Amino acid sequence: MNKLTYSRTFWTALIAGMTTGMGNGSVFGAALMCALGRGRFADWGGWGAQSYDPSTFMGFIDWCMIIFGLMFTVIILVSMNRHGELEAKAS
Repeated sequence: MNKLTYSRTFWTALIAGMTTGMGNGSVFGAALMCALGRGRFADWGGWGAQSYDPSTFMGFIDWCMIIFGLMFTVIILVSMNRHGELEAKAS
């Protein structure tokens, strides 16, 4: 029996995925800023709700971090479920 189902591993995967993914997203943002500067973004967008407006530089980076975090969460959920299937098959 697979003990690593999606429902059992959701919170662990969410915390690990968002932490790792958002960390990688921030590194992506820093590398982007070093390579391009602010580029076509007229405003850096660092105050209040502007921080999440994708038309500002900071908003674009924040959304990259959120998307990276969600994708890492999905990757961890799938890998933990497949690992559970392999463990169940082996026993």
